Amino acid sequence: MSNSDFTTTIKVDQSPQEVFNAITNVRGWWSEEIEGNTAKQDDEFDYHYEDVHRCKIKLIEVVPNKKIVWLVEENYFKFTEDKTEWTGTKPTFEISEKDEKTELRFTHFGLTSEYECFEICRGAWTNYIQNSLKKLIETGKGEPNATGKPQTENEKRLSEN
Repeated sequence: MSNSDFTTTIKVDQSPQEVFNAITNVRGWWSEEIEGNTAKQDDEFDYHYEDVHRCKIKLIEVVPNKKIVWLVEENYFKFTEDKTEWTGTKPTFEISEKDEKTELRFTHFGLTSEYECFEICRGAWTNYIQNSLKKLIETGKGEPNATGKPQTENEKRLSEN
């Protein structure tokens, strides 16, 4: 793993199965505007946020209660010179038990500081993992993008431009 791949970690009291189930409920923590299936090996789904960000993701590795690897097959950013920056990257969720808690380590392999979107994407992923996904795991209700509603300040700013 490169030190420059974006990584964030959370620890919760819930079981690895509860964490796994929350991750695969992508509509519950990332966006209500997900089309397709999000839970099993070879599932594919489309994400879009207005005309700011769209991507197509395939689940290329699914180990129940332990690991989920997404492959970004297609990507479009309105706000970067290279509109396809995420294409070929692998957002990865690793679940383990540590100190009587469940640890979720999220690493977006390929999302590096060289990317134009890095600062915006780091802020967005931090919000989605540390805030929305954690709330979904702990309370059963996350804070995904609602249809047509930006979640972060950067998304608000980008959608206004």
